[in-house]
Amino acid sequence: MTTTEYYRGRGTAASGACHEVDGRTRHYGEFYHVAEPPVTDHRPVLLVWGNCQAEALRIVLSSSPDAPYRTVRVPPVHELTLADMPFVEAIACSAAVLVSQPVRSGYRGLPIGTADVRALPTGPSTTILWPVIRYGGLFPFQVIVRHPDNPAAVPPGVPYHDLRTVRSVHGGVIRFDDWDVEISEERLRAAADWSVDQLRRREMRDCDIGISDVLLALGERAAHTINHPGNDVLVELGERILTALGAGGPTDPDRELLGNIRAPLEKRVVHALGVDAQARDVWTVDGNSIGQEEIHAVQSRWYVDHPEFVSAALGRYGELLDILGLTG
Repeated sequence: MTTTEYYRGRGTAASGACHEVDGRTRHYGEFYHVAEPPVTDHRPVLLVWGNCQAEALRIVLSSSPDAPYRTVRVPPVHELTLADMPFVEAIACSAAVLVSQPVRSGYRGLPIGTADVRALPTGPSTTILWPVIRYGGLFPFQVIVRHPDNPAAVPPGVPYHDLRTVRSVHGGVIRFDDWDVEISEERLRAAADWSVDQLRRREMRDCDIGISDVLLALGERAAHTINHPGNDVLVELGERILTALGAGGPTDPDRELLGNIRAPLEKRVVHALGVDAQARDVWTVDGNSIGQEEIHAVQSRWYVDHPEFVSAALGRYGELLDILGLTG
C-alpha cells in the first residue's frame, strides 16, 4: 500500500503511526489532514472547486490583502477518487464560501459536483459560480474532445486535438505536407467570435460571474491554450469574485499561473485578430519546444488506434468546422 493509499483509505492519519508522506499528499497537505491549518489565520475557509483553472484562481483570490477568507489547496475534481470522499466532505463542511465552476452532479461517478457539495448538511452558505474558461480565438483549430468510454484519455504530445489532424486522418491523408489548410481572415474572426459566444452562453446559463467580455480585447494575453487562460484573465475574474464578496482586488501573480503549455500562434491569426504579438510555430511544454509536425505525426498514429475520437471530434465540433470551411 502506498502512502497516498494509506491516507486516502482512512480519512485521517493514524495517531502515533509514522509514515513518510509522498509529494502529492504533502502538496495537498491540509486537504489530506497531514498538515495543520495556519494557527494564526482564523478566517473562514473559501473553497475553490473545479478543474486545473481552480488552483490558479485560488492563488489569485488568496492574494487579496484584505480578503475576509483564507483558501485551501485541493486537488482538481478530475483527480479525485472514491477514497478521497472523506476529505472532500471535511473540507466542504468547513468552508463558508464555495467558489465553483459548474461541475455536474455525480461527476465521474462521485458526489463531487457543485450541487453535491452545496447539498452537504453543513456545507458552504455562500456559492459563486464561475465558468470553465475555454477560448479558442487564438488557436482556431485546437479543441478538447472527451469520449464516454474513456473520459480521461488525451492524445500524446499535447493534451489537445487539432481539427486539421482529425480531418486529415478521417480523409485518409496523414502526410504533414497535406495537413494545413487555406483560410480567410473573415473565417478566423468568425471562429474567434464563435468561441466567445459559446462561453458567453454557458456563463448566462450556469454562472454568477462571467469573463467572456474581456477575451478578444486582451489579445495574446487572453490564453496560452484553449483552456489555459492568461494571468490577465484570471486576475480580472478574481477581482470580480472578490468584489462580489466585499473584498479588495488581487495582486498580480509573480509568474504565469497556467503557462506550462503554450500553443503555436499563427501569423494569419495575429493579423486577422489585430493582435499585438509575435507569431510562434512551435509548442512549448514545460520549457521544451515541440514542432507541429511531430505533434501531427504522433497524434495521427494515435487516432489509428482510437478512431472513436475522430468521430467524436467531427460530431462535437461540426459548427466550428463549418465556420472554418473544413467540411467541404
